[in-house]
Amino acid sequence: MDGPGALTADDAATDDVARSAFAKVSWRILPLLALGYGVSYIDRVNIGFAALQMNRDLHFSAAVYGLGAGLFFLTYALLEVPSNLVLARVGARRWIARIMITWGLLAAAMLFVRTPLEFYAMRLLLGAAEAGFFPGVIYYLTQWVPAAQRGRAISRFYVSLPLSQVVMGVLAGALLGLQGRLGLAGWQWLFLIEGLPAVLIGVAILNLLPDRPQDARWLTDRERSWLVDRLASEAATPGPAHGQGLLRALTDPVVLRFAAVNFLVLGPLYAFNFSAPTFLAGQVHLDATGVGYLTAVAGVLAAASMIFNGWSSDRRRERWIHLIAPLLGLALAFAVMAAAMGAGARLAAAPAIVAAAYVCVVMCNTAVSAVIWLAPVERIPPAAAAASIAAINSLGQLGSALFPALWGLAKDATGGFHLGVTLLPLPFLLAAGIVVTVWRRGGRA
Repeated sequence: MDGPGALTADDAATDDVARSAFAKVSWRILPLLALGYGVSYIDRVNIGFAALQMNRDLHFSAAVYGLGAGLFFLTYALLEVPSNLVLARVGARRWIARIMITWGLLAAAMLFVRTPLEFYAMRLLLGAAEAGFFPGVIYYLTQWVPAAQRGRAISRFYVSLPLSQVVMGVLAGALLGLQGRLGLAGWQWLFLIEGLPAVLIGVAILNLLPDRPQDARWLTDRERSWLVDRLASEAATPGPAHGQGLLRALTDPVVLRFAAVNFLVLGPLYAFNFSAPTFLAGQVHLDATGVGYLTAVAGVLAAASMIFNGWSSDRRRERWIHLIAPLLGLALAFAVMAAAMGAGARLAAAPAIVAAAYVCVVMCNTAVSAVIWLAPVERIPPAAAAASIAAINSLGQLGSALFPALWGLAKDATGGFHLGVTLLPLPFLLAAGIVVTVWRRGGRA
């Protein structure tokens, strides 16, 4: 006779079906979505490489460039919730495809920019087009992946971010090297060639991804039945009304603290990343190709850092130290970078130190990304998690609009990046301090 808790034959068969269903979803759904997310990140930040030529050709000051770079996140944050409301009406697959096709065309159309106003308008339109993509993908995954496997699915999807940096770094130098071909500048070729893949992936998503497990021909009848029943059972769990949940989230002190952390992390990192190619070219004395390869190496190490920190956090079942440590690492890396810049010609190793500090910044950034959404759920009630995470994301994205503009103003005022880099450790130290306060309080919101 089987003892208490013994695994029966039916249980074992069910486990086999569950594993098989998740494996098929992982191979059939996740790669295309991850590819789309990687391309979206390239189209969002490739102006950093384009700026090596574009700012000179179009006579853009650092203030003009910084404002335009940050304006993307203004419409992105404002339209994220409306985009998700439309997604719920027309279906995730169709809306995700629409997002990708629209932003791909707009990203390629950046080659027509000539004036600051045109630059601002295109960045606002690009942010509006991409709004809702990430939460839309998360929503689509909830229609395919049960809650117990959702963390692994999202992490596999999310690792495409640092890997996209590898692709961008390798391609950037070659694309900028097309200067003058067919009458186009190198930065115009960069926007054109890096924008079109989003259109192709959007068409592929529309034609290759099914809306629901019921429509997936590559699932067996048992796999389909198990997946549909499990998802239906989870969806039947009652929760608060959306409006009530969002209102409570916007007034919850824990949510506001994590929104502040997101604000303090995203804004400074985007401000630096948008100028990183120009910054590295000046400080490390590399051409566009050399900067691209340094970026690619940093991307490879960043992918490993993200995977390791997420794995370690799961293995130890601990989120807080795994978030605080890389935040402090970001502060330290920027402090070392600023010190090396201040030493200048007096320190022969300054370029190498700046390059190493840059790699550390990228690795700590992805280490933060691996766990930054895991810590809030330990302090937020499960029923309020969806609205709370949406609030944290939207409020945090406002920092991505503000900090690049301030970074550009500082660059124009001082004639260099030293002041901006010197101030960068402060927001990460403050973010780490806020995380510590939430951690020490314990309990749920």
